[in-house]
Amino acid sequence: MFQDYGYYMVGMHAFWWIFWIILIVSILFSGRGRSERRHDRGRETPHEVLRRRLANGEIKPEEYEQHKALLDQDTVSK
Repeated sequence: MFQDYGYYMVGMHAFWWIFWIILIVSILFSGRGRSERRHDRGRETPHEVLRRRLANGEIKPEEYEQHKALLDQDTVSK
């Protein structure tokens, strides 16, 4: 009777080790995927920032044209 109980305890002990290992590995890999997506996105170019600000209503179309002309002038002179 006690011998059967011993096998049960060994099995439960092994189950919990496997459970925790799988849990930790899955948490590590889920965090890794997010950081890779962040790097894929990259940085916005100045023109993209300007377009986004116009789309969000942060600047008026006249201001957009002025800033865009400055940015275009900067790229031509380089």
